[in-house]
Amino acid sequence: MGNPRREDTARQRRDELSPAPYAPAMKEAALVTDASTPRLDLAHFYLRHPERPDRLTAILDHLDSTGIGAHMTALDARDVTADEVLSVHDAKVPAIVDDLGRRGGGFADVDTYLTAASPAAARRAAGGVLVALETVLAGDHRRAFAAVRPPGHHATTDTLMGFCLLNNVAIAVQSAFASGLERVAVVDWDVHHGNGTQAIFDADPRLLYVSTHASSFYPGTGGYTHTGTGEATGTMVNIPLPHGGGDDAYDAAYERVVVPALERFAPQLVVVSCGWDAHVRDPLAPLNLTTEGYTNVARQVIEAANALCDGRLVVALEGGYDEHALAWSAGALCELLLDEAPTPDPEPAEPPPSELPSAEEVDELLGAVRAAVGL
Repeated sequence: MGNPRREDTARQRRDELSPAPYAPAMKEAALVTDASTPRLDLAHFYLRHPERPDRLTAILDHLDSTGIGAHMTALDARDVTADEVLSVHDAKVPAIVDDLGRRGGGFADVDTYLTAASPAAARRAAGGVLVALETVLAGDHRRAFAAVRPPGHHATTDTLMGFCLLNNVAIAVQSAFASGLERVAVVDWDVHHGNGTQAIFDADPRLLYVSTHASSFYPGTGGYTHTGTGEATGTMVNIPLPHGGGDDAYDAAYERVVVPALERFAPQLVVVSCGWDAHVRDPLAPLNLTTEGYTNVARQVIEAANALCDGRLVVALEGGYDEHALAWSAGALCELLLDEAPTPDPEPAEPPPSELPSAEEVDELLGAVRAAVGL
């Protein structure tokens, strides 16, 4: 996947500052969930809305029934603090969340609902990603998956949008910087561009943001010519894939752009905004990625983290709206996090060949992306 010479150079560039060493006696990976009874996220629910509790329940039930979850260390999510929220959001964001919650719920925009329980659910979700971060930085686990909702990567400094209330990943990244890290990479494989994460860190050279997403799709951001501003120019790597997408396009994008960008940046930690809504089964997706394709993407990112930052990886759930795709993609991911062979999807779905973009179209796009960011 990667170039050994580039990997050696990246290792040489790492400075003295690093997280605590991983303790090999512990389980390889942690699974962070809301362990309250009842789970707070279950009451964050609006009838017939695609961002629903069944998304997360499908994942957790699958990890339980297959025994995969038993191989991971179970950690309880906590609530994010007010100061942690304000590290990336204006005060008006938690104010809107709390105000709509007090009023029994409502819509922050045409897509983004809240219920009376949503403020608590949002704080627990953001805190869950922080717990995943904390266990990795402490060296207790090499990798952690925060299976939490609501998602977060569309939430900007001052706006709730795209089903997202608080930007869970951005809050965790800011916490990583506060702990002393100097270089963090976010890989976003959700079908939608994470406009909120990009906007929050657009001028911060400490963050590499790499996103594979559908072109000309919600929220309309993420063109490849946007590469960051000021000293951070070149740290925003956007790969807007043509509709149709497919496994070959993703393999090429990660091999030719995502992994080389990570190698050049040499992060001390990799965080994944993990949306499984590019799956061919997904009702909102135009990219036709299979479960096997998602597994290959995850494998490439994990291998890059192994080479560049001692495997330190935090994965946070974002989108994904088909329960079968969520369950089996999550199962394969967690097996990879455990260094186990992923179990194939027993009901694989393949896109019609007529929907897939041509290799020439993908090649032209990736060449343009590489030129834009100087790879």
